[in-house]
Amino acid sequence: MSIRQPLIIVVLLFVLFSCKEKGKNADKPAPVSKDTISPDSLKNPNADLAVNPYTSIDISPMDMSYYPVDYPKLKMANKDVPPPVARVIYSRPHLGGRKLFHDVLQYGENWRLGANEATEIDFYREVTIDNKKVKPGRYVLYCVLGADKWTMVLNSNIDSWGLKQDSTKDVFRFDTPVTHNNPELEFFTMVFEKTSTGADLVMAWDDVLARMPIGF
Repeated sequence: MSIRQPLIIVVLLFVLFSCKEKGKNADKPAPVSKDTISPDSLKNPNADLAVNPYTSIDISPMDMSYYPVDYPKLKMANKDVPPPVARVIYSRPHLGGRKLFHDVLQYGENWRLGANEATEIDFYREVTIDNKKVKPGRYVLYCVLGADKWTMVLNSNIDSWGLKQDSTKDVFRFDTPVTHNNPELEFFTMVFEKTSTGADLVMAWDDVLARMPIGF
């Protein structure tokens, strides 16, 4: 046997071992920088188990609420049902053993009212909020947190990430009362509730609840 043959075998074994190790590393998820995880979100602890070749599994899933409630089902049952009044789209963070204040949120700070992308609200007709007329359209919705009230903000910077709001594009601001010691909720929740003058946008998390009255 020539010296060249053992050398070729060694090189082939080295290449096969390198490819095997590379394949193992390819199966491992890329590390997530701590700077990309905000306090209102949690990294999925089962990310290694939730294998998806198309996208990562989000622990704060996107949700949608309409007024009237369950409008798509109403439309499916009756094609002549009038258009909805409002719709809010947001992602639902959860507590994961934390307290809302001050483990997750801080008073005086802006909050995107959810996780991930900026929360957005659609008005399909003109409505009134805090005696101000709001034209139909699509707006980013965020708030400035206070102990007794949240300042709700409608912003025109749609299709944006939620952490850094561009205040130069604020359109309206409304003060909304906040109550504490309500039934505790693990997941942040936004829903519309009917009132005598229209509907309230209810925002609840932990034992904190805020209501933004909408007239129409």
